Amino acid sequence: MDTYYHRADLARFGEMGKGNPQLWEKFQAYYAAVFAEGVLTEREKALIALGVAHAVQCPYCIDAYTQACLEKGSTVEEMTEAVHVACAIRGGASLVHGVQMRTVAEKLSM
Repeated sequence: MDTYYHRADLARFGEMGKGNPQLWEKFQAYYAAVFAEGVLTEREKALIALGVAHAVQCPYCIDAYTQACLEKGSTVEEMTEAVHVACAIRGGASLVHGVQMRTVAEKLSM
């Protein structure tokens, strides 16, 4: 079945530098600096990225950070927990916006 996302497209990510190599180089440098070992380990950063990938629902990122997590020694259980954290935050963010809905509904019901 054909889908909008194609796994092979992830390998083409570098093509984004063709339109503006200077900005691509800056992005690459920033990206490398963010994921370098710091106060957080590379493994911890990969787990965070995996959770964010699920929150933003990027299949390319999910593939890439699943692989990164495994390469950096994370277990499937740790990765699953990271996904649940992302789910809880995303769900909570949806629920808290319900307060906005209630405020508008109260104003319109007056």
